[in-house]
Amino acid sequence: MSDGTDDAESRLVRIERLLQTGERDLIPAWRRATRGEPRWAVTAVILLAVTLQLTLPHRLTLQPYWALPVLELALLAGLVAANPRRVEPRTSWLRWLGLALICVISLANGLAAARLVAGLVNGTEGSDAGPLLLTGGGIWLTNVIVFALWYWESDRGGPMARALGNRQFADFLFVQMQSPELAPPDWEPAFLDYLYLSFTNSTAFSPTDVMPLSRWAKMLMMLQSTVSLVTVVLVVARAVNILH
Repeated sequence: MSDGTDDAESRLVRIERLLQTGERDLIPAWRRATRGEPRWAVTAVILLAVTLQLTLPHRLTLQPYWALPVLELALLAGLVAANPRRVEPRTSWLRWLGLALICVISLANGLAAARLVAGLVNGTEGSDAGPLLLTGGGIWLTNVIVFALWYWESDRGGPMARALGNRQFADFLFVQMQSPELAPPDWEPAFLDYLYLSFTNSTAFSPTDVMPLSRWAKMLMMLQSTVSLVTVVLVVARAVNILH
């Protein structure tokens, strides 16, 4: 009797394993529950954004100039302390903490960009081409990071919701979603994929190989292209005028 029970239990275990293997083969990783993605990439890029903010001329930043970067570092420290290795779904307040961090970075860079554009239009900024290009480049690069964070934090409810695999419809369509045979079976979008999306949208001013599907994604990409275009055109035009 005991041998028969053990044999039945072993068969059930094998069946469960086959079902799990079949599920992994049939359902792509981005549609099922998975482990949260590693945190190192998004942490490193946020630290780069804070560094770029600290290098901007103080007249373009909110005073005192160190206030917003310190707040950003404090919010980032809270996120890292709660999820040091992976971005995993634990408590809802972590998502709000992440959104607050992105809002502060967006505010800091938006203020710097607005003051730079106003100074260029009024003729109070851009007396030297070299510093102007460095300032404009820093704001442009931070803008790429800002929108990458928004895309990453918003697509299918953010990285924590994506790890649960509850949301069926994606806001961004990556190539690996259309052609899963071109990617490993465990592929799913991570922060670096959204950073690439943001960079190409800022340089091409249009979608490249990642297509926005939801209306908010289209509007956000349109806003990023507009900000990038205005910044690049005004800064480059002013720099060329100075050099000539």
